[in-house]
Amino acid sequence: MVKEEDIAPSYLTFHFLIVACLKACLFSVGNQIHCWVVKNGVFLSDGHVQTGVLRIYVEDKVLLDARKVFDEIPQPDVVKWDVLMNGYVRCGLGSEGLEVFREMLVRGVEPDEFSVTTALTACAQVGALAQGKWIHEFVKKKRWIESDVFVGTALVDMYAKCGCIEMAVEVFEKLTRRNVFSWAALIGGYAAYGYANKAITCLDRMEREDGIKPDSVVLLGVLAACAHGGFLQEGRAMLGNMEARYGITPKHEHYSCIVDLMCRAGRLDDALDLIEKMPMKPLASVWGALLNGCRTHKNVELGELAVKNLLDLEKGNAEEEEAALVQLSNIYFSVQRNPEASKVRGMIEQRGIRKTPGWSVLEVDGNVTKFVSGDVSHPNLRQIHTVIHLLSVDALQILFSIEHLSPVIYTGALSKGYVVVETRSTYEGPRGASGHGAAFDSPKQELET
Repeated sequence: MVKEEDIAPSYLTFHFLIVACLKACLFSVGNQIHCWVVKNGVFLSDGHVQTGVLRIYVEDKVLLDARKVFDEIPQPDVVKWDVLMNGYVRCGLGSEGLEVFREMLVRGVEPDEFSVTTALTACAQVGALAQGKWIHEFVKKKRWIESDVFVGTALVDMYAKCGCIEMAVEVFEKLTRRNVFSWAALIGGYAAYGYANKAITCLDRMEREDGIKPDSVVLLGVLAACAHGGFLQEGRAMLGNMEARYGITPKHEHYSCIVDLMCRAGRLDDALDLIEKMPMKPLASVWGALLNGCRTHKNVELGELAVKNLLDLEKGNAEEEEAALVQLSNIYFSVQRNPEASKVRGMIEQRGIRKTPGWSVLEVDGNVTKFVSGDVSHPNLRQIHTVIHLLSVDALQILFSIEHLSPVIYTGALSKGYVVVETRSTYEGPRGASGHGAAFDSPKQELET
């Protein structure tokens, strides 16, 4: 068609070409199509082509170019806003996704069910509870919770991941329609809190009340709840009965959960035995769970084995290599084997591995701020340091005034009304977030970090 001078491609031609590129992941060809539609004027005149071109860059995760394409669209509709927002969320950039959502509202574009679901996912990703509550009020007015199961499920997931499990349960119980994703969101919330009994109860409820059989994701959530709650027997029984009772063959992630559960319970030898009997090759998550257990229970021999396998699996991944070696050095230090620990630390320096700085996120008045360890760029740095110092002094006076309290210096951050003391005044993630919240948050508002 391109070579034939008397045959010109129409907007439908480009539409089908873009769909083909998206399905085949031929993003470089999609870029060429973008050039064509701009040259012949189709891009400015056809909304479907605009959405398709935008999706090419979003699916390719080239978000800077996606934003440029979006800005070239004269009057983007709600579908295009959602495509751009979804691109940020899928790349783990929930804050940027929420910025797009707010920009859409400012421009007077009313959200639909799809964009609301994406925005709630972004809220869950960054812990933006206040914005999630605003969206909740919006969808209540629209009565979308009753009519759209995905909006309701996104609400449950948002509340669960923002630390409001009671609200997640309340929303879930009011859903008129529920699917397997709704149950998975609730069970995932229970898992985060270690409510194993409630998670296990959900398995019976979803079959009894909704006639829905659990899938592998739901069962993984229940196993995670057992791991966090310390329900060893229940977790092992579920792994053993998955195929017979639910018709689901355990996958690697299910075994990883049980290994983690055994390690938390101090059953390191049993965990290694399960790893050796796994029907698939153990991956990094399994060896990482064993390594964490070895650090907790000071098992040097198995710790060395776990690190050896991790380094083999994560060869070339500097961040994971560093994490494994630091864990091993900590195990050596915990059993007073300082020469070996120093040798491992030397290996880290020789490899030129740099630790990824820790960070915390805090929401104040609907604005989400990220605090990175070692970052001194915040405009309110002086006030934050002042508040951290005052909190530390006040907390120390309280602690030392308590009878029979030994003078131990506690480290940590301010969270949900519990003050834990850090004598240093360095600007790190949790402390910076806590100081900022205490200095600039409403006095009646609970801090969420």
